[in-house]
Amino acid sequence: MATSLIRSRAMITHATDRQGWAEIADGAVLQRDGTILELGTYADLARRFPDVAVIGTGREILIPGFVNGHHHVGLTPVQLGSPDMPLELWFVTRMVARNLNLYLDTLYSAFEMIASGITTVQHIHGWAPGQLADVEARSDEVIRAYQDIGMRVSYCFAVRDQNRLVYQDDAAFTASLPEELRGPMRAWFERFRLSLDDHMALFENLHGRHQNQSRVKIQLAPANLHWCSDAALGRLAEASAKFDVPLHMHLLETAYQKEYAARRGGGTAVEYIDRFGLLGPRMTLGHGVWLNERDIDRLAETGTCVCHNCSSNFRLRSGVAALNRFEARGLNVAIGLDEAGINDDRDMLSEMRLVLRAHRVPGMEDDVPSMAQVFRMATAGGANTTGFAGRIGVLAEGRAADLVLLDWDRISYPYLDEETPLLDAVIQRAKTEAVRTVMCDGEVIYDQGRFTKVDREGALAALHADLARALSDDEVQRRHLSKALLPHVKAFYGKYIDPARHEPFYRPSSRV
Repeated sequence: MATSLIRSRAMITHATDRQGWAEIADGAVLQRDGTILELGTYADLARRFPDVAVIGTGREILIPGFVNGHHHVGLTPVQLGSPDMPLELWFVTRMVARNLNLYLDTLYSAFEMIASGITTVQHIHGWAPGQLADVEARSDEVIRAYQDIGMRVSYCFAVRDQNRLVYQDDAAFTASLPEELRGPMRAWFERFRLSLDDHMALFENLHGRHQNQSRVKIQLAPANLHWCSDAALGRLAEASAKFDVPLHMHLLETAYQKEYAARRGGGTAVEYIDRFGLLGPRMTLGHGVWLNERDIDRLAETGTCVCHNCSSNFRLRSGVAALNRFEARGLNVAIGLDEAGINDDRDMLSEMRLVLRAHRVPGMEDDVPSMAQVFRMATAGGANTTGFAGRIGVLAEGRAADLVLLDWDRISYPYLDEETPLLDAVIQRAKTEAVRTVMCDGEVIYDQGRFTKVDREGALAALHADLARALSDDEVQRRHLSKALLPHVKAFYGKYIDPARHEPFYRPSSRV
């Protein structure tokens, strides 16, 4: 990579506080080999560095690259035959997913992410069948896709060593089924061969091979409280401290998970994982919809992060996270698109607008999300939950040159009042067609609709051809099993929560 000067009509470097951001008119960034050397006006930097290649026309808005703080798959569940439904039932429908080419599948969602200005993704991988060598090979295919397209990835493989379908022991659930379903259920469980030792070996193998790369970091993921034994929670806490890597853990996504925690430990899920030393700046809790006030206070005390997955919470009927309380208590909050956003794609610009507006509770108090807060969540907030913390998320000297140029005419045409604040215009009006150029580590990876490192049309054609084949025997068997299991899983959860002991699902708007 060489040196370049990225110019703009105006540059937004970072959010400064709840209502403010740093903005430079005629702003420009000078970068060399992926590191920002200077920020200033284009007039000044161009005068002092006349021979440096210039990127941008001066009609764009320059911002830091976005961070998708919670991501799993390429083709969306809807595309693979799994419709939106309550999370615990949706797990059953996910059995129908095809046997995918993970390299092509990962590229599919990477195309969508980059086209909306995302330069870094936290990829939480899981449910890969086979033994350690098989899973490691699949992990490498996911990472290779991001390397080839040029994105940053903070990768983790989710640890699951118990309760892999419902919030009950695998053997006990299998025994509760009709005789004709017990064999197929055991066969499904037997597809996943990783022991806890294997999970830890997978992390160490990947960390050893990838950790020193500039655009790849390896972290840890206790999948969720119900999915992790006490032994797993303890070993993950120890590994995070030993290797100084972040953890990302789904927690309290639904009321049923809140009930599970109460049954397992007699308290909240936050209180339970706190016993293992898992709270702190290295930990990010995904979703956190059913956190209570005491939980939120504890997260604030320990510096624990939260990733807000707004679209997913709506789509899977999980509830509305108390984002306004998270912000009031000073939690570091990221934004995650999860499997897919509200439009069944990976559009961070759309997700930011959803986050901005989903928490606008009635009243006139200044306690609802602001433009600067949402911008910070999508940039520096997300960066702090990855292995790239301190390197990405803001435009500053010494930081990575992960940049996005947005076409101002696409945002403002045919008219925009001249007093409209710049960040308001970007967050409320920018669509993916305004994303002109995306740079990661100083390299242009997307320019005027074209991906510079991977042939998008060729990759999608190959993915389409691969999935045009007939269903394999195991794919057919899993479809039959999924449909047969659904009423039994629904019956399991039908009596799971005692309404006399728990608050109703729909909380007052003041908690939103």
